[in-house]
Amino acid sequence: MNVDRKKHWETVYETKSPDEVSWTQEIPKTSLAIIDSFGLDQSAKIIDIGGGDSKLVDHLLGKGFTNITVLDISEKALERAKHRLGEKGKMVTWIVSDILDFQPIETYNVWHDRAAFHFLISEIEIEKYQSIVEKSEFLVIGTFSENGPLKCSGLEITQYSEEKLVATFKHNFDKIDAVLEDHQTPFGTTQNFLFCSLRNKEN
Repeated sequence: MNVDRKKHWETVYETKSPDEVSWTQEIPKTSLAIIDSFGLDQSAKIIDIGGGDSKLVDHLLGKGFTNITVLDISEKALERAKHRLGEKGKMVTWIVSDILDFQPIETYNVWHDRAAFHFLISEIEIEKYQSIVEKSEFLVIGTFSENGPLKCSGLEITQYSEEKLVATFKHNFDKIDAVLEDHQTPFGTTQNFLFCSLRNKEN
């Protein structure tokens, strides 16, 4: 566990409300559209990496999905999501973990990651992530594009082009699609995201 990284994110979620952080989305339209495009059964195993208190889980539950996991390094973030969902939160598996310490005990049909992966900036961290995700059926990765910010929440990130992101996972996954999204932050700025959807070569 990267103690400094955990401390950073616990502090963010203890001190800032959703309308004070740049990543907040009322409706994660791009992520939902990509997941819908896979045409999966409602029993599909979906994990949201770095999900924090994102509302993706709310919308997935609303669509009838019954096997959802949300992972985040911040316990406070997941507590906020649980509180918001109330009884529905009991239908979700919540995991407090640094993604690099995560050891999946099951294979996920959809591995969704919006704005967690791009915080991994060393080759060692990226290779570790590749090994953790490699058995998933579908991969949805959202990062800052080459026209996006260089930092988020005061931390450096890695920007990606479509070619670079696809190449990062080419050993295990083939690209399905790639789209750019201008995300409007709660405080009126714009961040350019790149979303890639990929399918495991063995499926």
